[in-house]
Amino acid sequence: MRLGAPTDRVKLKVGIRDLYSLWRRRIEERRPFQYIVGCEHWRDLVLSVQEGVLIPRPETEILVDLVADAVVSKVNARLNDRVWADLGTGSGAIAIGIARALGSGGCRKVIATDLSSVAAQVASFNVQRYGLQDIIEVREGSWFEPLKEFQGKLTGLVSNPPYIPSMNIPGLQAEVGKHEPRLALDGGADGLDDLLHLCHGAASMLRPGGYFAFETNGERQCKFLVDYMENELKGSFLDIQVVSDFAGFQRFVTGFRQ
Repeated sequence: MRLGAPTDRVKLKVGIRDLYSLWRRRIEERRPFQYIVGCEHWRDLVLSVQEGVLIPRPETEILVDLVADAVVSKVNARLNDRVWADLGTGSGAIAIGIARALGSGGCRKVIATDLSSVAAQVASFNVQRYGLQDIIEVREGSWFEPLKEFQGKLTGLVSNPPYIPSMNIPGLQAEVGKHEPRLALDGGADGLDDLLHLCHGAASMLRPGGYFAFETNGERQCKFLVDYMENELKGSFLDIQVVSDFAGFQRFVTGFRQ
């Protein structure tokens, strides 16, 4: 068959002019490719994303693995049979990953919260796309506010919160700083505002033996959180650990409610 014959031609979903316009936005405006195509590949998922929703990163996939590892351990065999929460869910990536990892083991519910109405809508779309609406419930609101009825009852809590220091936001690459939502990036003066709020919330919201896993900006924040939980929240948590990401950088803090 001759190369270039009509049967070999690739059909375009949009015209050449439209493609050129999109490419110019990518090059000249530094618009993220994921926003242009409207999706991001994450783990084995294809998630819808758009302006106003944080693009899920590869390193965040480890949060799902950490949860799965905690659940399969003999000591924590009951971690998959109750209610989990994903705070600041964004696209819903972590909530969907957890539900798929724990669903076959009897996970009753994952509640995904986000302050952004745009993120809540996108997360709901992604949840329905994977047929998980009976397991995952998306609630709009700030951190623990939509979860008041679960105080002291949550089995697990995960979050990839804003952790970039405010002064570092202007120095981010344009694709991030100019286009991704500041609400999902800016963690305050030292990047720890929301992480500390999550630590206090975990102390009051998790049931005894409940599990938490938080993503941070790196080694300094990890060490600070471990010290803070061991001293300022003394007696609230046990088996607090720091876990590295794919590149070997300290990235996650995990532990259990006392």
